[in-house]
Amino acid sequence: MAEVRDSDRREAPSDSLRPPRAVVGSHRIEEQMFGKVFDGRIIRRIWQFVRPYRFRLALAVAAVLVFTATQLTIPLIIRHAIDSGLTEETGGRTALNLVILVFGATILVNFAASWVQESVVGKVAENVLFDIRSAMFSHLQRVSLSFMDKTEVGRLMSRLQGDVNAMQEFLETSVLSVGDIVLLFGIIALMLWLDWQLGLMVMMVLPVLFVVRLFWLPPARRAFMAAHETNSVANGALAEGIHGVRIVQSLDRQKVNFTLYDDKVRANLDAHRTAARFAQVMVPIVDSLTGIAMAVLVVFGGAMVLDHELDVGVMVAFLFYIQRFFDPIRALTLQYSVMQRAMASGHRLIEVLDVAVDIQDAPDAEELPADMDGSIEFRDVTFGYNPGQPILKHLSFRVEPGQTVALVGPTGSGKSSAMSLVHRFYDVQEGAVLVGGRDVRSVTQASLGGQIAMVLQEPFLFTGTVEENIRYNKVDATHEEVVAAARAVGADGFIRALPDGYAQMLGERGGSLSLGQRQLISFARALVADARILVLDEATASIDSYTEMQIQKALQILLKGRTGLVIAHRLATIRDADKIIVLQKGELIEQGSHDELMEAGGPYSQLYNFSYASFDDIRPQDLPGAPAGSDT
Repeated sequence: MAEVRDSDRREAPSDSLRPPRAVVGSHRIEEQMFGKVFDGRIIRRIWQFVRPYRFRLALAVAAVLVFTATQLTIPLIIRHAIDSGLTEETGGRTALNLVILVFGATILVNFAASWVQESVVGKVAENVLFDIRSAMFSHLQRVSLSFMDKTEVGRLMSRLQGDVNAMQEFLETSVLSVGDIVLLFGIIALMLWLDWQLGLMVMMVLPVLFVVRLFWLPPARRAFMAAHETNSVANGALAEGIHGVRIVQSLDRQKVNFTLYDDKVRANLDAHRTAARFAQVMVPIVDSLTGIAMAVLVVFGGAMVLDHELDVGVMVAFLFYIQRFFDPIRALTLQYSVMQRAMASGHRLIEVLDVAVDIQDAPDAEELPADMDGSIEFRDVTFGYNPGQPILKHLSFRVEPGQTVALVGPTGSGKSSAMSLVHRFYDVQEGAVLVGGRDVRSVTQASLGGQIAMVLQEPFLFTGTVEENIRYNKVDATHEEVVAAARAVGADGFIRALPDGYAQMLGERGGSLSLGQRQLISFARALVADARILVLDEATASIDSYTEMQIQKALQILLKGRTGLVIAHRLATIRDADKIIVLQKGELIEQGSHDELMEAGGPYSQLYNFSYASFDDIRPQDLPGAPAGSDT
């Protein structure tokens, strides 16, 4: 990824991924904050990921319905066993044996349906989770760097993990909710069928539950979403603290940062406690209503049995149905919070998936030929990260094939921005950038990237072996090519000194190596790619002078026949360049060789006298015995 300095990019952070502020107001404001309880647009988008598994999902729904049917059937079988098998004097044994057979068959069907629904739903949910994560990762690899520049990594990680998990939970429970709804209405229908008067008496508790939920839903909704959003904020702060731990320790900010993080975590804890209280309050209410319904059944149903107006088997069936009646209500109440989280998570996932991929191949984009000459040309280029705030202004220059050109200038002059345009990390507002004589917008990004190798000031190594990192940009490179590239930049010595040599596993960002060693590996990675253009963005800033002399020797050979574009603050890196281009406030103010510019006594001469005149004004041949791979 191209390095973009704060001095080059003055852009306010995006509000698109910030958590909503706590606002209490109208229903419309709540929807803007948290999204709808049931958002059809989100369901339609998520359905795109579920659609490939729709037949498996249909099988799971069918299994849920069969499972629910067996649950509804069991009380009827028990009722028949009591009224026919236990009370009839003749034929009772036969009826009871038949009931036992039917009951056993029903239990087997119940078990099979339960196994099918659990296994199929779990697999479908896992597959959908995998597809969503893959789609998000793939999309984030293609979005423009302008989006990544202004988006917190912690927030993106929260969406890739927590939000995707919330959608998985919703998919798993939503299929089961179909069974809960069918079970609820099935119990109501069967109770009314068995005895409509007693059924109506038992269901007198439902209006109470309806009124309670009416007052419970709005504050519960806010509580659930506050817990969700504060969790995202806490995750973002955690990621930031981990990534910046070196700066935190160097500035002795541990206590201050802990206090700030503690505040966010405590806010998250309070929000989760509030949400838990709202979720838990419905459980005792439902249990109390279950007890009331049972009492109604015992009082009125018992009297009807004594008056011979109701069979004993029917009353027992009612007992089973009442016990199960409030289970789906309880499950659907909990499902509400799951759905609320899912709608919010779905909104956040779609928000990421809908981030525009600004840099895309044109419909008629062509492959950049492998034998292209390697020239680079800026034609009247104007570019800025923010509209109306250009970083580069009508910049024009040409780098001939095989030529090494250095870009110099004070901080904020646009050097790194120009480098980013060569690789088409961003598109120009005006003018054109040409590579190999072709506008970078007219060729495919893959073919352009294959012709450019970049080494940045801050080397980034990936988890894997040293060899895998060196051939990262050319996965089919042989071991001999890897070793040759490492030897060319002076990295072979320290690599072989590692316990496992080239097979040494590196941790995240290559933290087990020194900064200079990581930079040497990134040099080897760029060289093994064998690209026509080599871009060095202050790539030797983190390497000691002796190691730099070794690299200068290697680069003199390796740049032969290649086009080199260099940004450096060290004279040794740019002094031997074929041409030096001096930028100031995004404009080209001077160009020529080092000697020509020094003789002219212009801005470059002043910049050199102020910034470059130092110990590293030593040519490689002055230090023939410089140790390879040394790092101070």
